[in-house]
Amino acid sequence: MSESESITDRLAERLRAARKAKGLSLDAVAGISGVSRSMVSQIERGESSPTVATLWNLTQALGVDFAGLLEAKPAPGIEVTREAAAPVMTGHGKGVRIRILSPAETVGDHEVYDLSFQPGGSLVSAPHSPGCREHLTVIEGALRVESGAEEAEIGQGDTARYAADRAHAIHEASGRAARAILIVQGS
Repeated sequence: MSESESITDRLAERLRAARKAKGLSLDAVAGISGVSRSMVSQIERGESSPTVATLWNLTQALGVDFAGLLEAKPAPGIEVTREAAAPVMTGHGKGVRIRILSPAETVGDHEVYDLSFQPGGSLVSAPHSPGCREHLTVIEGALRVESGAEEAEIGQGDTARYAADRAHAIHEASGRAARAILIVQGS
């Protein structure tokens, strides 16, 4: 296998995993990114090599790290992502900022997010893949977690673990800013 085939295959796999992790159809990604459905499909099947502009549009739509998307393996040593360089997902929730802390290659398997809620902020999610679980740890403030018909309120230092393969939501619960770390497994 040539280096270009390896890159095309890696790109196809990672973009497909990112789309599925977000629960998006090809049509939805096309609508969000401005890239045609047929082009998204061809890229995901490894039948087309996207231009830099197309790849940028797709990574922005999927909220994945453009720079790390093609890396074969993490470099040895300590990988540092500075706070200002961590990708931020936009258009999700109300009054919530979502920073992506996990590398692009873990999308769909193990994702880590830093959530910052404004007073009254919320993040409402459709069901993820069957068996998906979320682990939410409050760093400051208080949050109310809903998973299906169940709900719980958690405060600083508390962790809630819940099924995310059903409708679920996280709401700021104290009328003050809140911050949490969210780990998503098997999305």
